[in-house]
Amino acid sequence: MRDEVRTFVIAQLADMNYDVDDIDDDTTLGPSGVDLESLALADLSVRVEDRYGLKFADDESEKLALMTVGEFTTMVADRVVGATGDRP
Repeated sequence: MRDEVRTFVIAQLADMNYDVDDIDDDTTLGPSGVDLESLALADLSVRVEDRYGLKFADDESEKLALMTVGEFTTMVADRVVGATGDRP
């Protein structure tokens, strides 16, 4: 599940016109990494919510900006697995 989420996130970043060539699991979503601003982070969050049926709390946006791509994809995959009861 984690690989699927990661592939989806990278594809969405590319669709949002971000350079994804050098993105790895240690790249932060916010400053000094992908450098998503608040609206772009909200856009990515909505895309992930729509695709995986999740809901991020309003107060999570600051935490998301500090996460790495790896941390974000792991969190999303864990929530999807927890919501469906599937095993990774």
